[in-house]
Amino acid sequence: MKILMAGDWHSDVYEGPLTRTLRNLGHDVIEFKWYRYFRNKSPVKNVFNRIQNKFLLGPKVDKLNQDLINLARATKPKLVFVFRGSHLRPETIEEIKVAVPGIKVFGYNNDDPFSGWQPRYYWRHFIESLPVYDRALAFRNHNVSDYLQAGAKQADLFRAWFIPERHKPVELSEKDRLKYGCDVTFVGHYEADGREKTLIKVIEDGTNFKLFGPEWDEVIEANPAMHKLRPVYPVQGPEYNKALNAAKIALCFLSKINRDTYTIRCFEVPAIGTLLLSEYSDDLATLFKPGVEADYFKTPEECLDKVRFYLKNESIRQKVALAGFERVHRDGQDIVSRAKQILRWVENS
Repeated sequence: MKILMAGDWHSDVYEGPLTRTLRNLGHDVIEFKWYRYFRNKSPVKNVFNRIQNKFLLGPKVDKLNQDLINLARATKPKLVFVFRGSHLRPETIEEIKVAVPGIKVFGYNNDDPFSGWQPRYYWRHFIESLPVYDRALAFRNHNVSDYLQAGAKQADLFRAWFIPERHKPVELSEKDRLKYGCDVTFVGHYEADGREKTLIKVIEDGTNFKLFGPEWDEVIEANPAMHKLRPVYPVQGPEYNKALNAAKIALCFLSKINRDTYTIRCFEVPAIGTLLLSEYSDDLATLFKPGVEADYFKTPEECLDKVRFYLKNESIRQKVALAGFERVHRDGQDIVSRAKQILRWVENS
């Protein structure tokens, strides 16, 4: 099958891994990357480009929409798969469907355009396009109903994934253990949802804790209990995998900006073989049995109680971590299973 994969492609988390997976399954995938339209060596042009990229208007946005139409017309794919279609206008999708009779256009968004936390203007094109996508795919359950209410013809849940060759148990060198080794870790960004209160509770208890991720500097500076964590920096690729492998327990917080009921990390951590200790949601409790395949907390105090329990009961911690590892593989929460689901949707539509 010929597939046109369109998206920002600013990181190697979504479009890239899915493209490689589909190619490994024997499909011809054409790449369309719109981040390139907004980069320029000239400082003055860069400012103008950033404005266009933020407000989703101007000649660069016009050009990328027209270029995608032209590419679809020239290559005639069976499917256009759009990641976070913030920049694509509904007229563009309609023109593609006219230019290539029988083509299917799927739109997927891992963010929540209806949460109210992000500016409405940023998602206006995506929301206006929902009625013209052949299938709108949502990261979380409540967005499925949001999409249908906004006029989507067909809306389905399309969860995140883990990547088997990337998220797996690995042997760590002595250097890796010195760098990443700890009892408890959190690997992720800062969000102003009070997550630092949970971390401080764990840190002040004397837990061997390490933090990795972006946007933490101001929070750490404002909280003396966190000063010893410095420097805090993001880890990606193999280093991300090592950081999670080197911890006995990995914490997980659910984004309030996106009204998350799970995150991609909820699949990655068990796949690596580390115990997942996450903020609770009813959704997550259906994915991993509480206290059996992962565990959950609702307050900073409960998080600390669970940390203490699992650090004192190594055999139970290992048993729960192993059960989570087996569950995430058994349920097919990997990227290959997700790619095959896309192909089934195309063939059955």
